[in-house]
Amino acid sequence: MSLSSRSAVAIHALTMLGRWDRSLTSAEIADSLASNPVLVRRILGSLRDAGLVWSTEGRGGGWSLARPAREITLYDAHVAVEAGPILSRHTHPPSEACEVGRHMQTLLETEFREAEQAMQERLGQTTIAHLVHQVLTKERKPATRQQ
Repeated sequence: MSLSSRSAVAIHALTMLGRWDRSLTSAEIADSLASNPVLVRRILGSLRDAGLVWSTEGRGGGWSLARPAREITLYDAHVAVEAGPILSRHTHPPSEACEVGRHMQTLLETEFREAEQAMQERLGQTTIAHLVHQVLTKERKPATRQQ
């Protein structure tokens, strides 16, 4: 599969930005991700290019959502940071001499395209505002005892 962690990082960053009513630095977002601020800045740069976030420099600067969290879907985030199809295709044509090889590309293309369409539809239904709401709901629940 071609799906990388970039989508997860982007969605995490957008949810953080949707959670607080202030700009956040890439270091603050990286702390939440337990990641490197340089990686976070690269992802945020792609989100900025897609019109999902904006940044200000200098003291008190940082990153903010470019539009309301209720208007940003998980699919918007995914498209902003991922290139190409989600599921990998054959890197070279299979053998025409084999009855499976002759048909596999066509069969997989149909299956993969339908799976990618289903993922697009599902991610398009969930907004960053919804994730913020879920985070706040989970945070307010009393901690369950670990056994």
